[in-house]
Amino acid sequence: MLDQLVESKADRTTNRWRTGLLLVTFVFAFTSFASGLVYSLWNSDLFVGGEGLELSMLVAPVPLPEEAPPPEPEVEQTNEKLDIDTRTKLIANMEMSPPKPPDKVSNKKADVPPIRDNQTVALGDTNRNTAREPSSTTGFDIAPPGSGGGDASPDSPPPAAADPPPPPPPPPAVPKRISKGVVNGSAVSLPKPAYPAAARAVNAKGSVNVAIVISKDGSVISANAVSGHPLLRSAAVSAARRARFRPTLLSGQPVEVSGVIVYNFQ
Repeated sequence: MLDQLVESKADRTTNRWRTGLLLVTFVFAFTSFASGLVYSLWNSDLFVGGEGLELSMLVAPVPLPEEAPPPEPEVEQTNEKLDIDTRTKLIANMEMSPPKPPDKVSNKKADVPPIRDNQTVALGDTNRNTAREPSSTTGFDIAPPGSGGGDASPDSPPPAAADPPPPPPPPPAVPKRISKGVVNGSAVSLPKPAYPAAARAVNAKGSVNVAIVISKDGSVISANAVSGHPLLRSAAVSAARRARFRPTLLSGQPVEVSGVIVYNFQ
């Protein structure tokens, strides 16, 4: 039965025809796509702004001439605005006492006008009077150097008064207590301590240091043993409380003194 089966095979011509058809179809499709792309690019507007590119030259603006600032108005200062007369030399009139005796006595008329009554005057380069009438007070004022002449201003503040001298510094404070070392030598009365029987029984010997505070009148106001045998300390403190010293003066004032009394037990 199997030997009667017929095997079907594609004809070589048919296969060649199919391959050519596919190739022609692919070439036609590619050609159509490429032609449409080229046509669309050719007809598109590639100009910038529709007018193409233009090359312009940049020209700097012409600088304008600078205008000169308007001149400041000159302010003229006349004697009418000044309250100070100016003189090249101070010469008192007949009704005033001269500020100082003249250097040389002469009967020649001076070329400098005298000082007006009740008017402030200052040394300057010219001799002129202010338009202000002198005040009703008697006497005259001499303006300090640099305040007179044509450069003076009526609105300038008066010269500041000199500051009073500072008060003397207070005297240094005297301390209430000073410290000294061993004060055995400065004692007026230094009682000897009794040798305790308990210390004698154990043969306790040595030095005992007692820190004390001496009052302003020379008496001991506190005593405390700081070193030595324990059996000897009580007797040393008792003797230190009975000691007396000279008052200690510092800048003429009595002060308290802290020191140490040394007792030797043999």
